[in-house]
Amino acid sequence: MTAAGKRLYLLLGVLVVVCAAAFAAVHLEQRQEQIANSGETVLEIDPDSVQSLDWTYQEQTLSFHRDEEWIYDTDEAFPVDEQAIAQLLEQFRAFSAAFVITEVEDYGQYGLDDPTCTINLTTTEQSYEILLGDYSAMDSQRYVSIGDGNVYLAVTDPLDAFDVELKDLICNDETPQPDQVTQLTFEGGEEDYTIFYQEDGPSYSSQDVYFTQRDGEIRPLDTDLVEGYLDSIRYLGLTDYVTYNITEEQLQQYGLDEPELTVTMDYTLQNEDGEEVSDTFILHLSRDPEEQAALEESEDETEEDGEEITAYVRVDQSPIVYQISGEDYTALMAATYDDLRHRQVLWADFQDVTQIDVSLEGENYTIAVQGEEEEHTYTYQERELEIEPFQTALEALEAERFTQEEPTQQEEISLIVYLDSEAFPQVEIQLYRYDGTYCLAVVDGQPVSLVPRTQVVELTEAVRGLVWE
Repeated sequence: MTAAGKRLYLLLGVLVVVCAAAFAAVHLEQRQEQIANSGETVLEIDPDSVQSLDWTYQEQTLSFHRDEEWIYDTDEAFPVDEQAIAQLLEQFRAFSAAFVITEVEDYGQYGLDDPTCTINLTTTEQSYEILLGDYSAMDSQRYVSIGDGNVYLAVTDPLDAFDVELKDLICNDETPQPDQVTQLTFEGGEEDYTIFYQEDGPSYSSQDVYFTQRDGEIRPLDTDLVEGYLDSIRYLGLTDYVTYNITEEQLQQYGLDEPELTVTMDYTLQNEDGEEVSDTFILHLSRDPEEQAALEESEDETEEDGEEITAYVRVDQSPIVYQISGEDYTALMAATYDDLRHRQVLWADFQDVTQIDVSLEGENYTIAVQGEEEEHTYTYQERELEIEPFQTALEALEAERFTQEEPTQQEEISLIVYLDSEAFPQVEIQLYRYDGTYCLAVVDGQPVSLVPRTQVVELTEAVRGLVWE
């Protein structure tokens, strides 16, 4: 072949390559134009028209059908969360694609020959098979087939909704979020008693709104402690069910045939119409019976780790029993009067104090209070005092444990605190030696608690700092 012929063949070869490249470029440009024109809704299914739904993901198949309400095919006793199913179906009310790939020859390159998830829907008129393929890391979207021969890159990934377990679809009991708890009753625990809400009740603190009756007297409880207990109910996670169709035999298995504690909460809240309505919430609580029996036989008095506790709750007569954490169990069982009463020896607002008489080591001292509210000044023998160290020490007196023991040893210090209150004009506090660790606090003539001796020493030192120049 001559040099000219070779040159001609070479030019023809170059021409073929250029034409092929041009054809590919035109084809790519057309595809890019199709992508740019996508973003429309490609599937519309009215959730109310769906009669059956099943999906398979990670070797788990969940199947439901509708008979007025949704029913779990495997066990009709399973209480299906209607709202949870509705949220799944909502994915396809108006399913949109970022772009469409038509005339697909190899579904495998999109992960659709072996789908990540297969979803089947049947309406009153039609059935659908929706395949979820690979996730495009570059586009941060998932490839989807809806059975029309195309592949779509979904605007919203349906797997975000369908990546659930059966426990996520149960209609769990709900704990109430009341506007006001009017009454709280405990039965079966260490003591049976009732707490009630009352504004302007018999207490020298305006913050006290929860009370109970003890020995024929109405006594205030610590508002923060009661609210904290109510929060342990409000935010109790009822999600980890152990059975959703409880039997009498299982009630015994979980210790709920005779609950360790039953809490009844009467409350009010506003309904959707803005009307105040009243309701009642009942919670039964028990520890695992075998654990409880082992604990009663054990002589180990060390405090248990919450992780070692297995406990169960049931809402009223619900067919569902839930396991709760050891921490939640411990919080709910802390329901005695001593658990919820004031731990401070004096819990009055210090701004309400009008005078303090102190008796220490046979000497009597009077601290006078002058001025109005935030402008109070404190004096001893007309000398103005820096009251903060004394106030801090007095307010720090706190029960380590409650007791009704009568004092048998000498008095360390006593105080009469006068208050700006017609109902409770004064509180008398006496602190007696008990042992090397504690002092016994007597309030208004009644033994109340043992407080750390170190706290009493700090109080006596604060008094000396005030009255000694």
